[in-house]
Amino acid sequence: MVNGLAEQPTSIYGGQAVIEGVMFAGRNVHVTAVRRKNQEIAFFEVPRKQQQSRALAVLKRIPFIRGIVGIVESSAKGSQHLNFSAEAYAEDETQPEAAEKPKEKEKWSLSMVLGVAVVGVLSFVFGKLVFTTVPALLEQFLFSSVFSSMILHNLLEGVIKIALLLFYLWFISKTPLIKRLFQYHGAEHKVISAYEAGVDLTVENVQRFTRLHYRCGSSFLVFTVIVGVVLYSFPIFHWDTIWERIWIRIALLPVVIGISYEVLRWTNAARDIPGLRVLGYPGLWLQLLTTKEPNDDQVAVSIASFNRMRELDREIRPV
Repeated sequence: MVNGLAEQPTSIYGGQAVIEGVMFAGRNVHVTAVRRKNQEIAFFEVPRKQQQSRALAVLKRIPFIRGIVGIVESSAKGSQHLNFSAEAYAEDETQPEAAEKPKEKEKWSLSMVLGVAVVGVLSFVFGKLVFTTVPALLEQFLFSSVFSSMILHNLLEGVIKIALLLFYLWFISKTPLIKRLFQYHGAEHKVISAYEAGVDLTVENVQRFTRLHYRCGSSFLVFTVIVGVVLYSFPIFHWDTIWERIWIRIALLPVVIGISYEVLRWTNAARDIPGLRVLGYPGLWLQLLTTKEPNDDQVAVSIASFNRMRELDREIRPV
């Protein structure tokens, strides 16, 4: 939908929730819209750079490898927009009377952008390492002497991962700021679903759609657990000590990520096929925690971000 006119979708778009707003990624530009304290909507627009090597472009088309490249890249990009929204939110909280010009925060230096991108990637890597190693350590401590079946150990490790993930998401969702973040996450999904259905992007139309979406990063988290349990159970990855177990998990982390990304793509492609749509249900169930029903104002921000992205996508060429 552009300028109020419905059209059939020709591109697959993605996005993420940020503090008091939503970011959408287009072919040529990433756009974030945030609701300021004075109720104005401020935009942060970052054209895509055409500086990637041919080798990187090739890697992004190779199955199982493209997932690793894409996720690291999205972590770097997303951190810039999350940082913009965090700065806007902090400024509104500390200077409630200051009215900021919407475009002011676009003037980031290259060093600032690169710094935030590096922090985003490192945070992603650190989070994955913690989420990979802690459940293995807990399972080894609790059940190492109970039985010897490698498959049972791997299954229990997966159960512990899911339990920790669910508890963490439930716990942080109780804070007002994260609850609103999850509402914007739901608004992002609703807008994408409405666009994919080819309807006019009005608040009323968008609110009729579900806040759950098959092509969501939350689903990816579930698939990494499932894929990990299956992969670790192959005899070639047998371990005798806890340190062997940990190093095997770390070494296989890129493989798990690559396979999980492909599984996410497959479940999204099969969502309209009777009998196969159930493959994506675990991810949708997790989204019941990572998304909340948005209000009309939050949906309006999401629509504004999406429309601005679509508008600029037609005007901006990669630089």
